Amino acid sequence: MSDLIEYRLAEGVATLTLNNGKVNALSPALIEAFNAALDQAEADRAVVVITGQPGILSGGYDLKVMTADPQQAVDLVTAGSTLTRRLLSHPYPVVVVCTGHAIAKGAFLLLAADYRIGVEGTFHIGLNEVMIGMTMHHAGIELARDRLRRSAFHRAVICAEMFDPQGALSAGFLDEVVPPEALPDAVIKAAQRLKSLNPLAHRATKLKVRQALLETLDQAIAKDRDSFKVG
Repeated sequence: MSDLIEYRLAEGVATLTLNNGKVNALSPALIEAFNAALDQAEADRAVVVITGQPGILSGGYDLKVMTADPQQAVDLVTAGSTLTRRLLSHPYPVVVVCTGHAIAKGAFLLLAADYRIGVEGTFHIGLNEVMIGMTMHHAGIELARDRLRRSAFHRAVICAEMFDPQGALSAGFLDEVVPPEALPDAVIKAAQRLKSLNPLAHRATKLKVRQALLETLDQAIAKDRDSFKVG
């Protein structure tokens, strides 16, 4: 599929493994590969499992792109938010496996999934935008508002609190946390359970449940693009 994303299909489950350097930074090229892999998974009518390497899911957007040129930064954030929206409305179940750290856009991948599995360890999961001097974008705020527990929303978004895996479970970034040795079996179990769902009912119910969020995200993505418009 791509050097940036390994695509593997087995027994109705498409595993997308991010492979963009040591932190799996989301670059324009990676997002393009991501969308191509989702196209293939949809054609294969497969449950999607998104994962990284041991110790890292993703460290967020590619900072080289974010700091190179204002327009490139706007385009990357727009593409990333559009990817998030696509994951939320993907017609087949989406599992994200947090193999370690998940920072900024990496954490937003968790918030865009139907089911999230994390691994125990000294890992950081959360939204560090405010910590590094970035004002949170509208699309990120709305996604976090919808998916995080109310008690954690302000801590995560306004105060840039980072969570360990158990804290991320309580906050709403994760649905399950397992020891490293139990992770492969947990992923198989979750994928098989989701594969047993009626796909038409899953898709229709997902779109009903998330209709308001998807409409809000469409507005937020447009607002972000206009707010940061260059020139």
